[in-house]
Amino acid sequence: MLLTSTVFIASCEKPNVRMHTIIREDGWIERKITYSTIMSQEMRDSLWDGDNVCWAEPVPECLNINAFMGTHTDVEGDTVTTTFTGLFRSPEEMCEQTPLQLNGRHLQSTAKLEKKFRWFYTEYYYEETFNTVADTFKLPATNYADQDVISYWFTGQPNLLEGLNGSEASEKIRKMEPLVDQWINDNLVKMCFDYIVNHYDSIQNPPVDKEKFVALQDSLAKSLLKDGGVDVDAAEEFAKFFHSNAYAPFFDDKTPLGQGLSEELSKKLNIFWFSVPYTLEMPGMILNPGTGVIKDGIIHYSLTGERLIPGDYTITAVSRVTHVWAFVVTILIVLAAIFLFIYQGRRKK
Repeated sequence: MLLTSTVFIASCEKPNVRMHTIIREDGWIERKITYSTIMSQEMRDSLWDGDNVCWAEPVPECLNINAFMGTHTDVEGDTVTTTFTGLFRSPEEMCEQTPLQLNGRHLQSTAKLEKKFRWFYTEYYYEETFNTVADTFKLPATNYADQDVISYWFTGQPNLLEGLNGSEASEKIRKMEPLVDQWINDNLVKMCFDYIVNHYDSIQNPPVDKEKFVALQDSLAKSLLKDGGVDVDAAEEFAKFFHSNAYAPFFDDKTPLGQGLSEELSKKLNIFWFSVPYTLEMPGMILNPGTGVIKDGIIHYSLTGERLIPGDYTITAVSRVTHVWAFVVTILIVLAAIFLFIYQGRRKK
């Protein structure tokens, strides 16, 4: 059973999928999803029809390919990069075509775009909120730590380290980590127990009946987590605890029961694997990137499964487009007014 150590190793994997959203001055929105894979010439020849370039294979599981209108693929050596694009009249239409999915479920989001016209400029306010995946975990994180602690750990907000020096920040984080570790471990162990209970009738010659097994869950959990949630041989621990190998099929990937349990475990770990760098391009000059970082006029956000755990994850941005024509018209009006004033003054003389 892979517990906390596996989760955090998985969360550090290099992301391969990138999402880029472009807000146009006329209110239309363009969205692009790009991913790259390594495909040898032999692989391309076997999967593609002659010289007709198709998608990079395999397509990442986190993509909802039905959400896009256009496709473009570039080949550079054995690196194949595919870009899916979609053009939408409004943010509502864009969100109906969800481009991302997690554990087979579309990653739902809601978005809004507001344009505020002023004579000399127009301000654009964009907001997109991605729905939380907290329901993936039966045990709420707030049972283990305060909401602010959980939110900071997974999203960085609110900034609980503000004003602290290095040693003080390290001490505060050191106190947070065991709480999060325990929450993750308990959820994974509960998932394991629930799966076994739901399939208890499939066990041949169980050492105890289902009711007794349920009653022993707390004691068994302590045995599984005795080393602080590192990797353990679950089959061996179960055998020692019950003096029986009856539960071994649940921890053997070659059996249907083992495959089913592995799939359930993957659904939990996929939350921590999910990472899609999100970039946003706004009209004009960016005034406020929200929680993002501006690089070369593009706002960069981190859209990860971890950020969806405490609650809905919202990105915001504000930009301003200056109306050069408004300045020109204003100057012309002022000059015309001055000219008229002078002209009328001369006529009176």
